[in-house]
Amino acid sequence: MIKLEKVSKSFNDGKAAVHALHAVSLEVGAGQIYGVVGTSGAGKSTLIRCVNRLEVPESGRIWVDGEEITALDPAALRKARQGMGMIFQQFNLLSQRTSAENIAYPLEIAGVPKTERDGRVKELLNLVGLENKADAYPAQLSGGQKQRVGIARALANHPKVLLSDEATSALDPTTTDSILELLVDLNQKLGLTILLITHQMEVVKKVCDHVAILENGYLLESGAIFDLIADPSSRLSKAFFPPIQEVLLDPSAIQAAITFLGDAADEPILASMMRKFDVDVNFLGGNIQQIGRRRVGQLQVELKGDQVPEALTYLQQRGLRVEVRK
Repeated sequence: MIKLEKVSKSFNDGKAAVHALHAVSLEVGAGQIYGVVGTSGAGKSTLIRCVNRLEVPESGRIWVDGEEITALDPAALRKARQGMGMIFQQFNLLSQRTSAENIAYPLEIAGVPKTERDGRVKELLNLVGLENKADAYPAQLSGGQKQRVGIARALANHPKVLLSDEATSALDPTTTDSILELLVDLNQKLGLTILLITHQMEVVKKVCDHVAILENGYLLESGAIFDLIADPSSRLSKAFFPPIQEVLLDPSAIQAAITFLGDAADEPILASMMRKFDVDVNFLGGNIQQIGRRRVGQLQVELKGDQVPEALTYLQQRGLRVEVRK
């Protein structure tokens, strides 16, 4: 649904060029919730603004729903943008318009007749749970309600793609959870593809099925979230399960990170290994995380004994990911 091919973008701060993106390539499949995560200044917002060409890349190409956005003239770009909704951190609602009037605004621009607009606005208010807030002005709404109006407005023209630029960063944790639940619901009900920019790993954990990590404009890694988490050497796995740096007192011992996915996180596979092989296990640390609707666990252990290689092979044969850290 979205494809970036070697996209670069820089800005001039008055003194020198600031490189926001360096030849970034990634693909977002139809119906995915794709998170782009990184710290402030990583290039996340620049990336999403290049997708709808609010920023023009210096080089590279971008496609949305099979159409090359970077090659469109202004008229064709305006039409293409109707297939892309966007929500923002600060909501960007028109203060002198009610919720219903804010939602109707893109329909007015598109020339949709009033009767049809009114029906669509009512439908969208119901969809985001604001049936009783049609006549409320932004100043009368909570932060979460404002963002729901912003989401409804972004969906007005039946887009296939929703671009979310730090849409939950200004909200408290409880409200953030409710907005994320709404996005997942919309993704499932409408088949909506969501490109979600965030600096919060908790957001990635709760809703994303794919993720890309940006740092200083460079794409460090990308892919299906469970593939990355299952690889203890990936940056995403290390963010969720920070490695324990502990000096081995016995040079014959081996440190290993063992990652459990899904049902394996609840099964006593390690206990079975210890009964089956002559191996001493010293547990250094570990935890279990809820990633979306699946559980992922990682144990960091120290192993000693003649059968350590056989024990590790046994774990791998049962679907666990093992990274040896000598």
